[in-house]
Amino acid sequence: MADDAIAFELSEEDELRVQWYALLARLLGASPDRELLSMLAGLKGNEGELGEAVNALAAAARASDPKTLEEEYFDLFIGVGQGELVPFGSYYLTGFLHEKPLAKLRGDMRLLGIAREESVKEPEDHISALCEMMAGLISGSFGAPADLAEQRRFFDTHVGCWAPRFFEDLQAARNARFYMPVGTIGRLFMAIEAQAFEMAA
Repeated sequence: MADDAIAFELSEEDELRVQWYALLARLLGASPDRELLSMLAGLKGNEGELGEAVNALAAAARASDPKTLEEEYFDLFIGVGQGELVPFGSYYLTGFLHEKPLAKLRGDMRLLGIAREESVKEPEDHISALCEMMAGLISGSFGAPADLAEQRRFFDTHVGCWAPRFFEDLQAARNARFYMPVGTIGRLFMAIEAQAFEMAA
């Protein structure tokens, strides 16, 4: 048991990566509740563009309430018929839902031992689900943590090929007030991830 714990111990850098992915997954999977808003309100960013975006998110959390954010989330991602943004990989890559990118993702999920929860009705290529999968691959939620090569392959195939555009769109979205800094954080974090994978190659 102790050996397993040692083998699964993450570096500080990977712990941070897991936290960023988990935060994005939570924010994009549903509108924030009071508890999450309280946590976000206390965040303090470091210097630099990412730190400024974190401070902007904290300020937005302090100025928001769950009911208003439910409406913002609905307008952005669900809408009557369709939200302002369509947060699915297939849509960004092909212009349609349920296309080949989703089939490829499902095949890779099977190979990696990742199963969709039965309660989830949306396709697996939702940005929130993909951030959750990346967090799980790094942390070992689906078995042993994936090595860097496997993480990069998954990222390049299912995340990096479209998520940066999604986050740019979220940052500029007409209905995004609270979610504007979420878009900035996602855009910057995707760039950091892509650069880190490139440097490690």
